[in-house]
Amino acid sequence: MLTGMKPITTSIFTFADLIDGGYVYVDKTARLYDLVRPYKGVYFLSRPRRFGKSLTISTLEAVFRGRRELFRGLAIDATDYDWKPYPVIRIDLGSKQAWDAAGLKHSLGLAVKQAAQRHGIDLATDEPHHLFESLVTTLGRSGKVVILIDEYDKPILGNIENPAVGEILRVLKAFYSVVKTCDEHIRFALLTGVSKFSQASAFSDLNNLVDLTMDARYAEMLGYTQDELEQNFAPHIEHVAAQRGWTTGEVLDQMREWYNGYRFSKAETWVYNPVSVGRFLDTGELSNYWFETGTPSFLIKLLKSGRLTIPEISREPLDELAFSAYEVERVSALPLLFQTGYLTIREVIPTSRQPLYRLDYPNMEVREAFSQYLVESYTNVEKSIVPAYLRRLLAALESGDLDRAMQTLRIFFADIPYDIQLTNEKYYQTIFFVLLRLLALDVDCEVRTEAGRIDAVVKTATRIFVFEFKLQGTAEEALQQIHQRRYHEKYTADDRELLLVGAAFDPETRNLERWLVEKI
Repeated sequence: MLTGMKPITTSIFTFADLIDGGYVYVDKTARLYDLVRPYKGVYFLSRPRRFGKSLTISTLEAVFRGRRELFRGLAIDATDYDWKPYPVIRIDLGSKQAWDAAGLKHSLGLAVKQAAQRHGIDLATDEPHHLFESLVTTLGRSGKVVILIDEYDKPILGNIENPAVGEILRVLKAFYSVVKTCDEHIRFALLTGVSKFSQASAFSDLNNLVDLTMDARYAEMLGYTQDELEQNFAPHIEHVAAQRGWTTGEVLDQMREWYNGYRFSKAETWVYNPVSVGRFLDTGELSNYWFETGTPSFLIKLLKSGRLTIPEISREPLDELAFSAYEVERVSALPLLFQTGYLTIREVIPTSRQPLYRLDYPNMEVREAFSQYLVESYTNVEKSIVPAYLRRLLAALESGDLDRAMQTLRIFFADIPYDIQLTNEKYYQTIFFVLLRLLALDVDCEVRTEAGRIDAVVKTATRIFVFEFKLQGTAEEALQQIHQRRYHEKYTADDRELLLVGAAFDPETRNLERWLVEKI
């Protein structure tokens, strides 16, 4: 690190340590002031992992403990906030994983007792929601209480496929209901998490929660805006530029392509992933930093079970109802991918009733890393040789050599793991879609036409391929369907060469069996 440059950290989530250590801190206290200024507030905020939720909780804890000395020079210090100290109950469920109701009760009870001990209070052994209520009411006898719960949904996300998830939800429901039953004692409460499960489950009694997740006023409260990036990290950006022999503009362009692109509301507010920004400016190397901090194992479980499919990611826009909370038993693919950070709002489409939202990958980091992870999870091709096969596939498609392209695809379809539920062409379509997205090709799946949906359309600089796949059928039938439903007609006006591809899979070998190609 050069003299005069503040150090960057992506591993410290305690506000006091960040300030005392002289690290770069992007001032978000103006937005926090809007939350803490009212006499009372009970809030919920969903954001992807490693996006600053824990630091936000820690910052609020410092505010409500009246530690004004930590905020000298920050936006909130110049406001009329009174800095009155309050008793703070802070509970972090990020490390409170449990596989059944009994284990969760033990973890929650321990968390509450630890919070009580920080206030010099000893609690008797009891059900966790009773302990929580007892702590709130005890502290509330001398004034209002602040409750901060981080990663409220960690016990749920870790058990989506667990038959015991219903019991876990009941335990959490009783625990979180304390925020409502003890409302008279509460000055402020904030619950944060990755996902937003419905009020019919964990939040059934919390109808007093104000949801900030898609509130345009708080769209930039977590993550870095372009202005914040350039104002707070200018010396670091210049240092990386000098290291790599780039201009600062080139560094910013690369950062924008790799790490920007997250949008959480109707407002056209785009933010950078803070972990990826910090790691890149520290190392000077473009890499998949955020994705490497934790793989989406629960999403892969859902995909393999057949409950989610990937090709529909950017096809149909969603209405606001799709982003409302949902049940664990009826997980909706796109909103969950949005909340977990693998998709973001790419476009807001105005309508006469309510806006529609089109989703897509936020940036290069997520698109590449998620696609690579899916290839590794869906196929038995070794990670080290995937790039070579992808280069072969790209070269074949660009030259129009369909036989070589399909033979290369057979390598990825070979030996499909048998824990995958293959009820239709969706699984094969997902692998196809992911592979071609890795190649940065223009690929769309289930393209809507007047006569139906095309399985896949792939475009290169010189060619357009119209694919139809059959799991229960022949290559001839697939090609015939393209003609009968005139799937190719919308592309005939294009100057590029048009090729129709009918392909059939063998359900026994789980691989491409035969294909036919026709040039138009």
